[in-house]
This record gives sequence, structure tokens and C-alpha cells, in this order.
Amino acid sequence: MQRVQTEPSVPTVGLTPGFSPAVITVSGADRPGLSASFFRVLAAQDVQVLDVEQSQFRGYLNLAAFVGIKAEEREVILQGLRDSLYTAHLKVTLEIPDEPEFSRPRSTHVMVVLGNPVPAAAISRIGQTLADYGANIDTIRGIADYPVTGLEMKLTVPNPKPGGGIPLRKALAALTQELGVDIAIERDGLQRRSKRLICFDCDSTLITGEVIEMLAAHAGREAEVAEVTERAMRGELDFEASLRERVKALAGLDASVIDEVARDIVLTPGARTTIRTLQEVGYTTAVVSGGFIQVLEGLAEELNLDYVRANTLEIKDGKLTGNVIGKVVDRAAKEEFLREFAADAGLEMSQTVAVGDGANDIDMISAAGLGIAFNAKPALRSVADTSVNSPFLDEVVHMLGIPRSEIDQVQAELEGEPRRKPLDG
Repeated sequence: MQRVQTEPSVPTVGLTPGFSPAVITVSGADRPGLSASFFRVLAAQDVQVLDVEQSQFRGYLNLAAFVGIKAEEREVILQGLRDSLYTAHLKVTLEIPDEPEFSRPRSTHVMVVLGNPVPAAAISRIGQTLADYGANIDTIRGIADYPVTGLEMKLTVPNPKPGGGIPLRKALAALTQELGVDIAIERDGLQRRSKRLICFDCDSTLITGEVIEMLAAHAGREAEVAEVTERAMRGELDFEASLRERVKALAGLDASVIDEVARDIVLTPGARTTIRTLQEVGYTTAVVSGGFIQVLEGLAEELNLDYVRANTLEIKDGKLTGNVIGKVVDRAAKEEFLREFAADAGLEMSQTVAVGDGANDIDMISAAGLGIAFNAKPALRSVADTSVNSPFLDEVVHMLGIPRSEIDQVQAELEGEPRRKPLDG
């Protein structure tokens, strides 16, 4: 006779009959053995543990447990904990909730607040704005203390369906300029943690300057070219037409200026930290640039980037001709390259992050799973998911949920020694 297999029954989550719910909290200066003492007292009274959360904040312990107890043993348990933890001078409370919450709600969104500093007034305004839209702050943790202060908040937002949080996002974006802090909010869960490709614009994002202006300086036409660049970044000029106009100013320059400009490139503060950290945690890294591949290829190799795309300057007889060869890396091309990188890496677009500063980056930023405007023009900020308005590119890492302690750990492993001072790029 064949035995029919049945699915094992799943025990009901909740209290054992005859037990009542209680919340026990312990707080005070931390030291080894306190958690063991806490649970030893509970074990002696056959307490049922339903949920626990413990944190250590700058030397202070906070321990909370949601438990099932026999009502008549409440005072025994409380006195036992106070006696056991007396020498540590810990505060102990035991409360019976009127309407206990047996399941821990799952946060729908995560928000990162970054600033130098983050004043209490800013947190107050942000908290009130969240409340105005019916959102609740579930947890707060610090994720950075330099070069900016960073706080990560888990939120429960009503109507968490796609698009439901747009009004709240717009309200928080409006606070950014007023409060002088950067605010990033996105859906929590697997989608946030699954991001694995980041693509940077180059000029004024990954590096501090504009390569074409650096080249134009050698021709004595920097101001003229810079004015055209500014108009293109604001979206006032077609990028390809403006690029070809600016490149004409380089005609006749000796090709050796390319090497000179490449040596003069300065990384944006935090750029090297950002690239290294994301690579260590498994990100594919890329750069797409309206600049020139001859200038950037050495930098891309130094940073060990997986993909790099840029324009190609035409050189004849050792001189720049004032022309570019091949397809121009314009606004549409940047999005195309991002999609190409994602497909080649076997990733969905929702797993990508794009970072840029100008109108030329709008399509790429809009197509990415998370689009970040870095010290950007208004045209780009208006479509980006969030903005960085400080000079530190490693804010991007914090927006992806990576705390400063993990960045420092990566740097220590790469360099062989701990580092507490921020890197200069």
C-alpha cells in the first residue's frame, strides 16, 4: 500500500495557551554578558520568546523582547531581571500591551538623509512631511559620520503600489533645497538590494572638470567653449551640434595635449572610494561620456571599470583635425549604452543605477532603476529619482544603503591598514 505524503502542518505563530503577551525592555551602558543574563532569567520562568531586537549605540545597549508570560509570574520575572542586571545599572521595564501587535509590519520604503550637518530642525520638518502624507518612520540608523552625516530610515507608506508614493517623493524633493540636505527615497525590499550595475557620466560627475574645456584651454579658447558647454548642459542646445562646434576650436592642436590633459584630470572627491566599494560588493561599473576616449581610457583602466564609452577625436599627422569620428555619445546614446551594459551583464534595467549632472544625461537617468542627479542642472534634477548636492560622490554609496563602516572596511582590506580620514578621491 502506497503511503500518501502530506505537507507538514505549520505551527500557528502566537502565544501558548495560558500565556499573556508582554514587552520587556532593557537599556543602559553595554558590557559583555548582559544579553546572556537577560535570557537566563527568562529561561528560568519558561518565558516564550516571540520577537527580539537588540542594538548597541555608541556604548549603550537597547534590548527589547516581545514575549509570552504567565500573568502571575510578571513580578517574579521583573524582579529577577532587576536583580540580575542590578550591578550593570540597567533600566528594566515590563509592560502588558492593551492591543498587542503579533506580526512585525514590513517597511515599504527606505529613505536616506545626508547632510553636513543634518540639523534636528531638518529631521523635524522631514518627519512632519512624512506624517502629513500618512507615512510612519519604523526605524532610524546612522550610516555615515563623514564626510557627511547620513541617516537611513525605514518607512511604512500608505498606498505602496507603483506610483502611489509620487506625491510624497515630490514633497520631500521640495524640502531638499530649503533644508540643505539630500533626501533619497525608494521602495524597500529585494528590488533595492538587487541593483548590480552603476553607470556614471564623466565630466563634472566622475571627474571635476570638463575635458573639452581643458583641451580648449591649450588653444586659448576655453571661455568660448565653456559658454557653449554650459548652454548644452542646460538643454538649450542640441548636444551633437554643440559638440561638433566646440571640437572645431581644437583644430590644429598637437595630439600631445591629450596626454597632458589626461595627466591633469582630477577625480571628484569620493570617486575612487565609490568605485572601489561598489566593485567589492559586486557591482559592475561603467562610464559614458560626451568627452573623448583618448583622454579617458587611462583613467578607466586605472579604476578597473567594466565598460567605458566616449567620443573619438580625429587625429591626422599628429594633429587634431577638429572633428570627431563615429557615432556621437549624445543623450540618446547614453541610454542605449546603459541598456547595452545591462544586457551584456545579464541584468534587468531595474537593477541599474545612473549618475549624471546635465541635460545630456536625462534619458540615461530616466531609464535606470535609480537615477541620481549629481550637483545637476535643473533640467536633470526634475526627472531624477534623487539628487546629491554636496561635492562628495560617495554620497551615492550611502544612497544604495552601504554604511560608512563597510566603506572603511573595504578601504582597509585594499590598502592593508585601517583608515579613518576620508579619502580625497
